[in-house]
Amino acid sequence: MAAFPVRGLVEVLALAAVYLLAARVALSLAAEKSHICPVWLPSGVALGGLLLLGVSRWPAVALGAGAVAYAMGVTPGVGLSVVLGSTLEAVLPALLFQRMGGARELHRVRDVAWLGAGAGLGALVGSGLGTLGLVLGGVVPAAQWGPSGWLWWMADLLGMLLVTPVVLLRRPRRMARSWEALLLTALTAAVCVGVFAFPRPGSGAAHALTFLLFPLMAWAALGFGLRGAALSSLSIALAAIAGTARGLGPFFTVDLPHRGLVVLQLFIGITALTGLLLAAARAERRQAVELLELLATTVRAVHEGVLICEVRESGGLHTVFVNEALCALVGRRREELVGAAPGELLASADGGDRQRLLEALREERSLRAEVALTRPDGTRVWSEIQLSPVRANGQAVTHFVATHRDVTATKELQARLVAAERVAAVGTLAAGVGHEINNPLAYLALNLEAARKSLAGEGAQAPQAVRDALVSVRGAQEGAERIRLIVRDLQVFSREGAPERGLVDLNALVPPAVRVVLHALRSRARLVEDFGPVPRVLGSEARLGQVLLNLLVNALQAIPEGEPGRHEVRVRTGTDASGHARVEVEDTGGGIPPDVLPRIFDPFFTTKGNDEGTGLGLAICQQIVRTHGGELRVHSAPGQGATFTLLLPPAPVQSAGSLVPLHAVARDEEAPETAASGRRGRVLIVDDEPRLAQSMRLLLEPGHDVVTVTRGEDALARVAAGESFDVVLCDLQMPGMDGIAVYRRLQSEAPALASRVVFISGGASSPEARAFVEAVAQRVLEKPVRPDVLLSTVEAVLEGGPQPVAARGAVGGTRRG
Repeated sequence: MAAFPVRGLVEVLALAAVYLLAARVALSLAAEKSHICPVWLPSGVALGGLLLLGVSRWPAVALGAGAVAYAMGVTPGVGLSVVLGSTLEAVLPALLFQRMGGARELHRVRDVAWLGAGAGLGALVGSGLGTLGLVLGGVVPAAQWGPSGWLWWMADLLGMLLVTPVVLLRRPRRMARSWEALLLTALTAAVCVGVFAFPRPGSGAAHALTFLLFPLMAWAALGFGLRGAALSSLSIALAAIAGTARGLGPFFTVDLPHRGLVVLQLFIGITALTGLLLAAARAERRQAVELLELLATTVRAVHEGVLICEVRESGGLHTVFVNEALCALVGRRREELVGAAPGELLASADGGDRQRLLEALREERSLRAEVALTRPDGTRVWSEIQLSPVRANGQAVTHFVATHRDVTATKELQARLVAAERVAAVGTLAAGVGHEINNPLAYLALNLEAARKSLAGEGAQAPQAVRDALVSVRGAQEGAERIRLIVRDLQVFSREGAPERGLVDLNALVPPAVRVVLHALRSRARLVEDFGPVPRVLGSEARLGQVLLNLLVNALQAIPEGEPGRHEVRVRTGTDASGHARVEVEDTGGGIPPDVLPRIFDPFFTTKGNDEGTGLGLAICQQIVRTHGGELRVHSAPGQGATFTLLLPPAPVQSAGSLVPLHAVARDEEAPETAASGRRGRVLIVDDEPRLAQSMRLLLEPGHDVVTVTRGEDALARVAAGESFDVVLCDLQMPGMDGIAVYRRLQSEAPALASRVVFISGGASSPEARAFVEAVAQRVLEKPVRPDVLLSTVEAVLEGGPQPVAARGAVGGTRRG
């Protein structure tokens, strides 16, 4: 606490000493035999000291002014007015400058303006009090109060304009352009000597030479800022004052010395103020340039694309700036974008977004939207654009700023989610529709089989009407079989819960995919199926079926309609040299251009119209194949068609007969009925569909005793009542107690009977049901159950041996867990 007063006292004494020194220098520059000074240097020292040290150091000004008055021998009254005026003329501008937020660096034009205004106000107060004291003290006649006050005001004002900036200069740093500073100093000194050191008082040539000082002053201010302007102004002023005081230079006049003094003061004031303003303008411009460079560097470095376009008088847009992120986003160089119309980046098919942009530009408003941008290679990237108008001084819009954020990956994910939701919705619909179709289809097939057997029992001697009815029944059976296959295919390619994996026979997966596209393919090409030995793979039957279906659809779309005899689509299966399962889909269409081939699996890349594809089909196929550990390849030449090759690793464990080609499976499905063993059994049928239960009863009843119930609770009640059964045919999904609950109750209450349960399923539609079907060791028959399969399954359970094996998961076949 004690250190501050000591420091303040030292600062006051030091400032007072500098004030006295400046006064001595100023008086030495006064005209001979006169105390009139064109520039009162102590006023600048006082103001600069208070701005630098604080207004609280004002006693230094009073002390210095009192010492000067005492040294000049004025009366106490005059000295008091001088001290009061000198103190106020420093305190008032210092307070005003601080109040208006002026910066001591004077790096803004407003800082120079407030410094000049404060100096003018302070000099007015100081000169008014000083000259008033001189008039009252009898030093100056009352008639001379006006001229004397003018000279005093100008001297104090010029002192503040010249000296205060020098006092406020910071510690000098090492100049990077010292040679330029030396050259400027030498030229300024030479011109000052030439103008003010030779006896040419009042000559026109001397006045003309003074104009050479203005470009030198501008050089100093623009080249070296406040330091150059302040030092140059002070040097020129001192040279002018010194020459004029010695009767030299253009401002000295013999007949009217006071007029020459006024002209000198005006010259010094204009020179000093011009230099300060130029230096401040240069500092402001430099700060603005640095800020712009910082902003440009920041904008260039951001990860989002930035485009700035200028609005021309014609209303068109002209790109003036793009950052590197935007160049990378659209795949173009900066030179290609600057100067071009920003609308050229929009994809041509993006009409809706283009219209929204045009409306936003026309209405001069902001806009946030997702737009498709085009690259030079024709690909499109999705961008989230934020368009903002820029108004000049709050008036008309002069520029638009557009920021672009790459949302291609987000759009791809959204499209995949939509596709997945669509498949899930179709799967849910297919499961429900398939279940509803399978029940009536099952008892239709069983009743037709019963009718066929009854009619066939008439033998060759049957009446013609009976034989015709038998043909009709067989035709109806063929139609029912077609319906069964259609439902099966629908469930395969839109199955709910498709990600579940198991052993998949690709030979069995091809025919359903072919049947889906066969109707559309007939008008374009013939279909050739070439099946070979292929190992089973571990994967999702539905997902791999989706891949095969997509490849077949692509092959179909690559062939024009109207010439089916000229084109073909060939599906070939086999095993490659590395042991991988291989499926090839080959077409004889127009082929894929070489520039398109490397990007054929890129998301959103498509050569089709908007009504034919989104560019996600092959990308999704590639992703599905890779998740199965496989690879999807393409080979094509223009005009020679294309071949897509699907390679999948074999499953670690292959079931027996896994290399049997599809035609062997087909023979199994078409095998004749298994001969009855002759053993009569007691069969319990549990199904909530009475007609289906009745149809199965009619099929089984000639060889077995059959009991039917429509509720799981009724079946358990019969078992609990002591009734014995050899076989239980139980529907998997029923209202109330379903087949799963019935089976679990039997496991705990009648384990021997539980091992003889055969489930009948119209399609497991819930995750719990699918998990149960995959895990249970019991037989599961898929609706609609073929009569021969139902009969052979019952016979197998009665004999305690294996049932005839069909393709895994085949409709109408059996599955063993």
